[in-house]
Parts: sequence; C-alpha cells; structure tokens
Amino acid sequence: MGFSTKIQLIKRKASEQWYVNLPSAVAQAMEFEKGEVVEWVVEDKYKMTLKRAQSKTPESKKKLNNEI
Repeated sequence: MGFSTKIQLIKRKASEQWYVNLPSAVAQAMEFEKGEVVEWVVEDKYKMTLKRAQSKTPESKKKLNNEI
C-alpha cells in the first residue's frame, strides 16, 4: 500500500528548505517515537529509503525497562 504526499519547498534569500511529511498512518504503523533518529538512503534517482537506527532511543529503553 502506498501513501502520496507532496514535496514542499520554502525559498529564502540565502537558502532553501525542502520538506517531506510522513503521513500519520505510516508513522503509527511503523511505531515511530518522538525524537527517534532515522536516515535517508538514496538508492537511485527514483528511490530512497528511510532507514531506522538499529537501537531504540533512550526514552524507549526506559519504557521497556519499566514494563519488565
């Protein structure tokens, strides 16, 4: 299943900023957490992958330890 989103561009005098929003349904399905670090990997001109860091954030580890 795919989710469409538009690329946003904000142009300023000295710089540009590009934004891609992650749909809420995707973020929830992936169980992302606030502050989690991810990395964009460019496969080729038509494909890039959003890669999750191997380890969870310290906040997640605290939650897991408290649940045990």
